[in-house]
Amino acid sequence: MLLEYYRESDMLYISLADGTSTESEEIAPGVVLDFDASNRVIGIEIEDASKFMNLSRLELRALPVADLILRERVPAGV
Repeated sequence: MLLEYYRESDMLYISLADGTSTESEEIAPGVVLDFDASNRVIGIEIEDASKFMNLSRLELRALPVADLILRERVPAGV
């Protein structure tokens, strides 16, 4: 997952999966879902993001981030 914030347009894009968007749908004012050819959601666009959320802080909960970091640094079989 990748989060990208574009200050000039105050837009936050959350990329959920690699792929090319073939269709988009606004599901709420200023919230757009991007779909791939298999109709999977691959991204979420939030317009006027700073009006809806505090962008100065990112908090992760219950995600295996530490485990993923360790797996990258520890050779397999150790």
